[in-house]
Amino acid sequence: MNLEAIYHRSQLNWAYAYDHETLHIRLRSKKEDLTEVNLYSGDKYGWEQTKIITPMKKLATDHLFDYWEAAIRPKFKRATYYFELIDDLEKKYLLEKGFFDQHPDRIYEGLFDFPYLNRIDINSPPEWVKDSIFYQIFPERFANGDLSNDPEGVLPWGGTPTPTNFFGGDLQGVINHLDYLSELGINAIYFNPLFEATTNHKYDTADYFNVDPHFGTNETLKQLVDACHDRGIRVLLDAVFNHCGKTFPPFIDLLENGEASIYKDWFYVREWPLSVVDGVPTYETFAFEPIMPKLNTENEAVKEYLLGVAKYWIDEIGIDGWRLDVANEVDHQFWREFRKVVKLANPKAYILGEIMHDSMPWLQGDQFDAVMNYPFTNALLNFFANTTIDANGFASAIQAQLVSYPRQITEASFNLLGSHDTTRLLTLCEGNKERLKLAYLFELTFYGVPCIYYGDEIGMDGGYDPLNRKCMEWDPEQQDQQLFAFFQSAIKLRKQYETLRTGDLRFVTQANKQLLVYERWDANDQFIIVMNNANESTNCQLAVINEQWIDVLSNENIAAIANEIHLDLPAFGYRVMKAIK
Repeated sequence: MNLEAIYHRSQLNWAYAYDHETLHIRLRSKKEDLTEVNLYSGDKYGWEQTKIITPMKKLATDHLFDYWEAAIRPKFKRATYYFELIDDLEKKYLLEKGFFDQHPDRIYEGLFDFPYLNRIDINSPPEWVKDSIFYQIFPERFANGDLSNDPEGVLPWGGTPTPTNFFGGDLQGVINHLDYLSELGINAIYFNPLFEATTNHKYDTADYFNVDPHFGTNETLKQLVDACHDRGIRVLLDAVFNHCGKTFPPFIDLLENGEASIYKDWFYVREWPLSVVDGVPTYETFAFEPIMPKLNTENEAVKEYLLGVAKYWIDEIGIDGWRLDVANEVDHQFWREFRKVVKLANPKAYILGEIMHDSMPWLQGDQFDAVMNYPFTNALLNFFANTTIDANGFASAIQAQLVSYPRQITEASFNLLGSHDTTRLLTLCEGNKERLKLAYLFELTFYGVPCIYYGDEIGMDGGYDPLNRKCMEWDPEQQDQQLFAFFQSAIKLRKQYETLRTGDLRFVTQANKQLLVYERWDANDQFIIVMNNANESTNCQLAVINEQWIDVLSNENIAAIANEIHLDLPAFGYRVMKAIK
């Protein structure tokens, strides 16, 4: 038994409250080392009367480790516990104090302890989030619905984007195309920044309390939000609170008055006067960008201002949450206070952080509901688009991610395959729309909150910024209608079956390393999903219990013969099979 690989700690993603009655307990062991793990748990004040033994299931496996999980519902909200570890040769017992050969004699000493399941400590993302299909809109490039608010020098719709040009996209354009989004199946929109700024991307905020006049007015946004709500569509805005823009009035005052400015403590100034030396500003900024000075969110006046912004757009406009730009560069205390303000204004608001790496410090119930799931993005791009990993490597990467966070966080994580910051998926797939379909099909049959970057559903391509920010294609003759129909079907499928959103998951290893097979199941339904991520046909045999299956996308009946399904898959072919009970 490889004891060095075994790990557990009594908090974070290893022992946490899933809901107000249930604890999830996890343990890590070396891959294929342990044959069985049992969880012994009970109340520390009445162990003998409350002790239960719970077999742990193997939740996930990556290239190094197995991960085990058990769910328990302690009657009195408290749990002390230890693990029984079994392999082919021996048994060991893991307590907080270490490994032992026998069950503990004195249960009050050395056991792991979950002191109390306090409801207020549970990270409980809004329920609506895990049932959402998001659509990301870059406002300047989605649709021009009001020519009267066009910027000076606006270019004809559909031209080549540059970092500085404008095409006149606005909020009225979104209102005019809500039928399109409803037809697609979208029920949530994430907008890139809408507030007044100088650039086309609007991440250099000048006025946090006003919609950019080139997009419309606050009243226009209110009309849009109301129209979305009437259709069952939620609205998420971008909060750029790490930094502002060069035309933000306090920063203008700082530039004009230097150390005498009443706003000097709103920013981080390393050296006076403000200037740029060898490409590095003498004041803190986002990514050394002089037009984006970093805000001092420890300053009480800055804090009061930004928290007022967070509350205003919920109270006055009715938005459903915030996506937090550069969230990991803002102090934790600010986000704790931000959460209190937002959840008081709307307890069902979604708070989504932009963080590229391990985000557990922000996801303990006092800051964010979830984060943008870039590890998910990278895994899918590496398998489906870049083909730098095979199906086994992909399954390993996804499973390692599944155990990185509590399950309710995974169910609310924002899964994306591209954005305004990345090369478009179709371009990464070298124009192969079948590969794009596979990637989106996985996204739409997996845990978390899927997001579609505007235009992916009709075959838009584009290299890195600014080519990933092309004008939306509205000419039906230039849209790929078959691809649009695929998105419609996959979205409808996800909405129809809760299993595909929150059911259990298991990958099934295949000899063909480009063949991805995984199962989704719950008490109601069972699915097997098969994808051939190769440019040549293949076949596979799947061991099953149920005799009758149906491909829910093609409505083709599939029969098992001697508890085995035989499939022939074309290049980049797929099956989404549901057991007929």
